[in-house]
Amino acid sequence: MKILITGTSRGIGKAIAEKFLSLGHDVIGLDVNSPTIKHNSYEHYCTDILTGELPDVKSVQVLINNAGAQDSGRDIDVNLKGTIRVTEKYAFGGGIKSVLFISSASAHNGSEFPEYAASKGGVIAYMKNVALRVAKYGATSNSLSPGGVTTELNARVMNDEKMWRRIMEQTLLPKWASAEEIAEWAYFVTVVNKSMTAQDILIDNGEIAKAEFVW
Repeated sequence: MKILITGTSRGIGKAIAEKFLSLGHDVIGLDVNSPTIKHNSYEHYCTDILTGELPDVKSVQVLINNAGAQDSGRDIDVNLKGTIRVTEKYAFGGGIKSVLFISSASAHNGSEFPEYAASKGGVIAYMKNVALRVAKYGATSNSLSPGGVTTELNARVMNDEKMWRRIMEQTLLPKWASAEEIAEWAYFVTVVNKSMTAQDILIDNGEIAKAEFVW
């Protein structure tokens, strides 16, 4: 299948792209940075999803919106407006089978930076709007909301022993997901899944469920 993924130069987006490539799919990546994936079935475009030129890619079958910013001063512009711009261009043509959005646990609990949390909450609302509109193609639209993920972006807290201990105290399962695990979820939701749509899946190791009973 033809898969278009945004934000493929590192982290979750790169792991998702490599997952699909390993299974024989053709992957197109959009990222503001230069490519870090070398594969015969991978095509890379350096562009800003909000302000840059979006390439004319026909018959996208799976669209995965992963590109994002955090505490950048552009969180709403990139995470929400840029995502909408990409989706409106690629998701409503013939051949579309699935659209996936990478949101965040912050969309559920409001934690982290204000504009970041707001942008990711907007992504989930927009995902449901897309589900209503791609249903006529027999396509699904869903989102994943990861909590902490062990990527280079989070190295600062992962390498701070005191901060890491405090973070682990906030989860039922004292760990974070890997980018490769999120990629497995992305593959399942977009390819294996045929019946779930308009849903968000929270993958946070039980952080939002953490509760201390005081008697």
